[in-house]
Amino acid sequence: MFEALKQEIQAVQERDPAARGALETLLVSSGLHAILLHRPAHWLYEHHWYLPARLLSQFSRFLTGIEIHPGAKIGRGVLIDHGMGVVIGETAEVGDGCTIYQGVTLGGTGKDKGKRHPTLGKNVTVGCGAKILGPFQVGDGAKVAANAVLLESIPEDTTAVGVPARVARVRGQRPAALDHVNIPDPVAQELRQIRASMELLERRVRELEADQQGAKAAG
Repeated sequence: MFEALKQEIQAVQERDPAARGALETLLVSSGLHAILLHRPAHWLYEHHWYLPARLLSQFSRFLTGIEIHPGAKIGRGVLIDHGMGVVIGETAEVGDGCTIYQGVTLGGTGKDKGKRHPTLGKNVTVGCGAKILGPFQVGDGAKVAANAVLLESIPEDTTAVGVPARVARVRGQRPAALDHVNIPDPVAQELRQIRASMELLERRVRELEADQQGAKAAG
């Protein structure tokens, strides 16, 4: 138990620049508190003590602002940074070493029964405000940018951006943390392509007008 607690604290200290020491992390990290309270809630849920499990998860939500259904599976070394507004659904799975920022939703897309929430592989990073909706796999080492809405599976070591999210980088080197600013913008890329196409059409129209005027002058 103490080794597991040490691992959870180390995960916060390694990836949260604001963490100054183990004692401070243990006392003030709401993400750590949510995960520590989720462990017994999940145990109760697995042993069919559903009401106590839900009551404990609701207490955790009240205390931390982070809602983790007791049925969700959370790996070791997971960092929920700040965490306010994070929602993790019943059949969601979060792999070891994942990083989840505030406002993230790991949710479903309807009222289907069974597996209806996403599965995050190991070392996945999910930016603030991102939504991952549906029963699909997010590959190891993948990154989902801030405010992206991911509705389908993505391979390992890829970066998904936009609404709906699309893969913008494939099999790149895994950075230490997600850059929320310097990421490809698919909307801007589309606008640049449209602008280039319009400039090409305008140039072609001018050439045709010039040819037509030349033909008239010659006639």
